[in-house]
Amino acid sequence: MNGKIPHIAVIGSGGSAMASALKAAERGATVTLIERATIGGTCVNIGCVPSKILIQAAHIAHLRRESPFDGGLSAQAPVVDRSRLLAQQQGRVEELRESKYQNILNDNAAITVLKGEAQFVGERTLMVTLNGGGEQTVHFDRAFIGTGARPAEPPVPGLAETPYLTSTSALELDHIPERLVVIGASVVALELAQAFARLGSKVTVLARSRVLSREDPAVGEAMEAAFRREGIEVLRQTQASEVSYDGQQFTLHTNAGTLQAEQLLLASGRTPNTENLNLEAIGVATECGAIRIDKHLQTTVPGIYAAGDCTDQPQFVYVAAAGGSRAAINMTGGDASLDLSAMPAVIFTDPQVATVGLSETQANHQGYSVDTRVLDLENVPRALVNFDTHGFIKMVAERDSGRLLGVQAVAGEAGELIQAAVMAMRAKMTVQDVGDELFPYLTMVEGLKLCAQTFNKDVKQLSCCAA
Repeated sequence: MNGKIPHIAVIGSGGSAMASALKAAERGATVTLIERATIGGTCVNIGCVPSKILIQAAHIAHLRRESPFDGGLSAQAPVVDRSRLLAQQQGRVEELRESKYQNILNDNAAITVLKGEAQFVGERTLMVTLNGGGEQTVHFDRAFIGTGARPAEPPVPGLAETPYLTSTSALELDHIPERLVVIGASVVALELAQAFARLGSKVTVLARSRVLSREDPAVGEAMEAAFRREGIEVLRQTQASEVSYDGQQFTLHTNAGTLQAEQLLLASGRTPNTENLNLEAIGVATECGAIRIDKHLQTTVPGIYAAGDCTDQPQFVYVAAAGGSRAAINMTGGDASLDLSAMPAVIFTDPQVATVGLSETQANHQGYSVDTRVLDLENVPRALVNFDTHGFIKMVAERDSGRLLGVQAVAGEAGELIQAAVMAMRAKMTVQDVGDELFPYLTMVEGLKLCAQTFNKDVKQLSCCAA
């Protein structure tokens, strides 16, 4: 910026905002970071961290109650003390918030933190209503918006008048409800539905269409089968037409009949936190509240950038952080873009769901001539020795070249194996290349090699670790 030290305003303090503030400071900018609520945003406070703690606790509870080795190992239903689990969960959340967010900001002299709500009053000016009272004007050279999103509320009659749970309040429950209905059948809904079921709730999931409707149909079918094995009821093509609460239980009128439950969890989408920023006054375009950005993370107003859940990007914290960092490079004179062509995604159910690249349907829609293979986990030695062969690995390849276009996996450790597929796609490897690589034996990731080999051979005819 012609030798001048730029001043950058960062709105928010979650994954994208922190990455942007730190990268901008690293590149010589001075930064004013504005946060209206708790430092750290969604991931550490009310999202990834507490939910994965709950999910892991539920996984341990499940294994103590039931495992593939019960014939030789005694099993006993655990006593669940939710209040103590919650204290453990929140203790780790506070520890990570302090060490990974608050302390880092405190130690960075280039970053000033303001606690309050920001609103654009000009293309280079913000007005901050301070939490402690009063207002402060912030003039900037560049601005970054990383305000995240919150659970959405569908327009179901009566719903707004009830004390329904969101992902936030569900993670803060100090008891396990006897009966729980979950509205939604995507990532958050499935993760929390299974966790509460494993901790003792009787759970019913309402899917507007089908489970994981944006994924390959086989993925949703595998997860629905997994839920059935655990006694979780899934109602497809089911929507609530009215909801009420009598002080003791919820009553839902649906096209599948009337349901009653102690708690109702709403997990049917998220809404960007952009309505209070006054974006329309300065010409920042949004669609359904989500900020439109280009490949350089810039909004429709030059000099104002955004990333993360408040934009039209995929809602993953690592995508948000990568976007925030690249936006900071661009705000300080650089040229960076965010390539999401090999973006991994993981759903932390059991089995896990992990994907990268294109599904078969997506590849066909984009005009590719494709070849696909599905490897059932009964062909993966690691799954066999685990006595858990529920699931599969699917590969999508370009027919003529054999180039890998996408991978979908439903497996106990799908989240751990998917990054190998990401790297293969980044390297533009073919399925032949993947099948020729060395993979460690008795790992789940070896399933990628075996699946790749099925494009030209019958893996059932291979010895255990044949190349």
